[in-house]
Amino acid sequence: MIETQGLSKYYGDFIAVDDLNITIREGEVVAFLGPNGAGKSTTMKMLTGYLAPSLGTAKICGMEVAHNREKVANRIGYLPENGPLYEEMTPLKLLNFFADARSIDAKTKAVRIEQVVEQCAINTVLNKPIGKLSRGFRQRVGMANVLLHEPDVLIMDEPTAGLDPNQVLEVRKTIKDLGKTILLSTHILQEVPEMADRIILIDQGRLIFDGTPNDLKDESSLDSWFNRQTA
Repeated sequence: MIETQGLSKYYGDFIAVDDLNITIREGEVVAFLGPNGAGKSTTMKMLTGYLAPSLGTAKICGMEVAHNREKVANRIGYLPENGPLYEEMTPLKLLNFFADARSIDAKTKAVRIEQVVEQCAINTVLNKPIGKLSRGFRQRVGMANVLLHEPDVLIMDEPTAGLDPNQVLEVRKTIKDLGKTILLSTHILQEVPEMADRIILIDQGRLIFDGTPNDLKDESSLDSWFNRQTA
């Protein structure tokens, strides 16, 4: 469902992502792990077509992103960190707006809005201005929005960043219950076993680990990195 081959991004002499090769299969929930500045967000932007790679290829559902941006956009849901939400709108108005922007017909729109509202547990705030909502509810509204067109693949950048412990638990549960192929980035190692069954770890733009959370703890070569993240 997600595949990269030699994926690289350069900004002059600075290497943000360096020869990244990953494969994520259908139904997997994969944590994209790394310290701040490791290249996670840059990689996600290339996977979604927001950035063009300097070298290599990114594929979603077998389609090369660079040459199939519109088709790929219909197959993915992308939730960036601090994703844009229109604060003066209510969640209901926002969902209607984006359903219309995606040309979802009226009958399907009504059904999908009802489904994502229930799926993301935002029914209690449907008619409140988004600007008045807690960060946790705002994240769930953003999640409902990216699920609206029934994407096959979800890409989420720091979905629990800045949330309090209760909000983190709520967002984790929502993610686990989605039943989608998901790549989610985080720099907080403790969150990973609660949301994902596999880790892809990068540092300075390069892949340094691909395995389960337990495997990561057993890798002696990663002890210093692990200790730095859990200190």
